[in-house]
Amino acid sequence: MAGEAAGVLLLLAAVALVLAAAAAQSSEADALQAFRDTLRGPDGGPPEELRQWVTHPGAPCDAGGDNTPRWVGVRMCAGGRVVVLQLQGYRLQGAAPDLGLLAPLRGLRSLSLAGNNLTGAFPDVSALPALKFLFLSRNGLSGEIPDGAFAALRGLQKLNLSNNAFTGAIPSSIATSGKLTDVDLANNNFSGPVPEGLRRLGAHLDVQGNKLLCGLPGGPPCPSSSPASSSSSGNMKVLMIIAIVVVAIGALLAVAGIFAAVQARRNEPRYAGRSETLSGKPDAAKVKVTSAPAVKFEQGGADQHGGAVTPAAGKRGGGRRDEHGKLVFIQEGRARFELEDLLRASAEVLGSGNFGASYKATLLDGPSLVVKRFKEMNGVGREDFAEHMRRLGRLVHPNLLPVVAYLYKKEEKLLVTDYMVNGSLALVLHGGARSSLPPLDWPKRLKIIKGVARGLAHLYEELPMLMVPHGHLKSSNVLLDAAFEPVLSDYALAPVVTPQHAAQVMVAYKSPECGAAGGRAGRKSDVWSLGILILEVLTGKFPANYLRQGRAGTDLAGWVHSVVREEWTGEVFDKDMRGTRSGEGEMLKLLKVGLGCCEPDVSRRWGLEEALARIEELRERDSGDDSISTASSFVSDGEPQSHSA
Repeated sequence: MAGEAAGVLLLLAAVALVLAAAAAQSSEADALQAFRDTLRGPDGGPPEELRQWVTHPGAPCDAGGDNTPRWVGVRMCAGGRVVVLQLQGYRLQGAAPDLGLLAPLRGLRSLSLAGNNLTGAFPDVSALPALKFLFLSRNGLSGEIPDGAFAALRGLQKLNLSNNAFTGAIPSSIATSGKLTDVDLANNNFSGPVPEGLRRLGAHLDVQGNKLLCGLPGGPPCPSSSPASSSSSGNMKVLMIIAIVVVAIGALLAVAGIFAAVQARRNEPRYAGRSETLSGKPDAAKVKVTSAPAVKFEQGGADQHGGAVTPAAGKRGGGRRDEHGKLVFIQEGRARFELEDLLRASAEVLGSGNFGASYKATLLDGPSLVVKRFKEMNGVGREDFAEHMRRLGRLVHPNLLPVVAYLYKKEEKLLVTDYMVNGSLALVLHGGARSSLPPLDWPKRLKIIKGVARGLAHLYEELPMLMVPHGHLKSSNVLLDAAFEPVLSDYALAPVVTPQHAAQVMVAYKSPECGAAGGRAGRKSDVWSLGILILEVLTGKFPANYLRQGRAGTDLAGWVHSVVREEWTGEVFDKDMRGTRSGEGEMLKLLKVGLGCCEPDVSRRWGLEEALARIEELRERDSGDDSISTASSFVSDGEPQSHSA
């Protein structure tokens, strides 16, 4: 009996948990619908995309056929609760919505209302104390933000309020979170001192465009307050009395002086005429102001020691620290070193790319670093270059290679990054005897493609102002760490490279649309580069070599189309790719993604979000369905079917 009673209790507990979870989901659905009803799109009602929250049954986190949350804008769930709500770019109008309506979403950790047309005051976020990420950038929000507005957000990690019209002091409560890693307040009208807690973020704090701020290194100092200022009112009265007395005495003396001068004039003899010369009065000297010359650096030879850049003798001119050949660090928490340390380090040439040579430098009792020399970055001045480097320094993602430091010179620039032990993906795929690593198996290749897509998606999210967030995605710019996790390098260079050189060498500018008359690179040019990379990973063929061979089609995608159209699908995949047993169907799905990304017609080419969603669905082994077991299932007349098929 006791056992039966225990079983009944367990069953009741399980039922209670299920009912509680269902109630929680129902509560979150109601909260989201109530929140949605307060939003206003261009037509005065809720945005068209969010109206399907009514037509689709079930809770927001009920997965659809593609295993993603069913409701648009709900980007991530955990345990049946909404974790990420992204309503970015939905053309929302009017005042910022009441965020208190989202209080029932107790699992909400990330909220984005960026890229809309919201106006008015900063919304009250106190009802969402569990938020870690808040994005309200690129709206029309204005006015002063209360100093304690962020006091409830103790776990805040990332905040973006850039490109609004906020005024007044920066709220000190932003810095109350001990987990804060990134704050972007750029292009507002904040004024006064930057809170000490935010100053510690260094390169991960962006306040550019706020001309009335003070207290940051390299910026205007804040006015100092004197102890005497507290008694200025009383002192002013004393000074006024003294001034009046002085003026009165001076007036009396002036009157007396004038009277004496008149009397003396009357006693002088009169002359018929008088000539006066101002001898001994030299002309004002002409002063020529010249600034001391900036330090010049001589270019050393590009030998096996890395083509050292050495300072020449000369006077130091005025200017900032980085104007005199100093490395500028943009990664906080990194051990500092000087340019001389790099010059003394043991070095080896890694290669010479389209922008310049790369060297591996191993610091004495320190890490190995890569120093890249760029000679085609003359399109921007020092300030714009430094600003762009700070922007890159704020990028934090496991699939992006961080820029550790840089050196600015007019003739060339140096970028310092970490060294990846397994080299580049190109070397592993095509290096032959130069690579000591075994051929990549299917699980590693899938892992690499997933990491590349995630890193690219992060660039899209964090650099919305760039038409081509990466611009140079190719296998030699995909580096592999010790666990074969990919990291992207040479990204976001378009703003600091001359347009002519970008068009000549950067991969995204080789996309089909750029070859057309007047064609320009765009975000889908990056997607095209991703597609070529996917096909390179699957086929093992080097795109540049393939083009020189002049085979069918105009690029690697054309060759894949021609082979698949002839039902020679087995000839597509790299013969050195091991671990493919039970994964052929997943490999074909990835091949479909690659071809969808390489669609020559930009209007039909997949977007990155769609490609990422399809890539994330892939597994190392087939899921059991044979719906994509032959080439004919995803190729019709040589073209990929619609993603909805």
